[in-house]
Amino acid sequence: MNTIRALLIDDEPDSIRLMQLMLKEHFPGIAIAGAFTSSARALEQWSILQPDLVFLDIEMPVMNGFELLEALPQLNCAVVFVTAYNEFAIKAFRFNALDYLVKPVALEDLATVIEKATRQQALKTDQLQLLRQQLKKGQITKIAVPGQTGIVFVDLRDILYVEASGNYACLVLPDNRKLLISKTLKDIQEVLEEQQFLRIHRQYIINLNQVKHFNRNESLLTMINNEVLPVSRNQKENLISQYGWL
Repeated sequence: MNTIRALLIDDEPDSIRLMQLMLKEHFPGIAIAGAFTSSARALEQWSILQPDLVFLDIEMPVMNGFELLEALPQLNCAVVFVTAYNEFAIKAFRFNALDYLVKPVALEDLATVIEKATRQQALKTDQLQLLRQQLKKGQITKIAVPGQTGIVFVDLRDILYVEASGNYACLVLPDNRKLLISKTLKDIQEVLEEQQFLRIHRQYIINLNQVKHFNRNESLLTMINNEVLPVSRNQKENLISQYGWL
């Protein structure tokens, strides 16, 4: 593996020092090209240092992480957001297929994001804009799905259901298009659980707003595209008690 040039940008010196120590001790394939507590200073040096990977704090004085990335003439590196954000923000990162680390950074989590960053393409401007919009509004309306030709943005309202496919999951859309993503149904469940979605079976997570009919006697749901999905015994009572309108 070629050496990866990394930048560390965080206004907390202790966070910088800890990240430097972890990278030097455990990740010999990562070369620290620069470390900055000022995002403005990092911007000045960016074209000289030409990083492959950036560990970036979001909340910083003068110029925050978003403003720094938006000020770049070209965004051609992988970005890992290092943040102390709340649970909503973590879901926003997941929805946008973005890599993140929560402070204090755990070594196991760092290893996971580095392994992913070496395989993924550079951060897309569309992903960044959508993340910033969702954090500002406090509402998630779209999910970014990595595809063979790039990132596809899907409105949550347009997902009929999600079906398990081994270690992958398949998003089913109203026009019967199917998008295969490299996440398990459990991963998807954690992201969608508060967005009018419910896991009804070990194979399926459904959009409750896309249900046409619920046959209680046979434990079957009919979606608006007339697909019929089974409901497990455990989730049947959950549907009846929490979503009586079905």
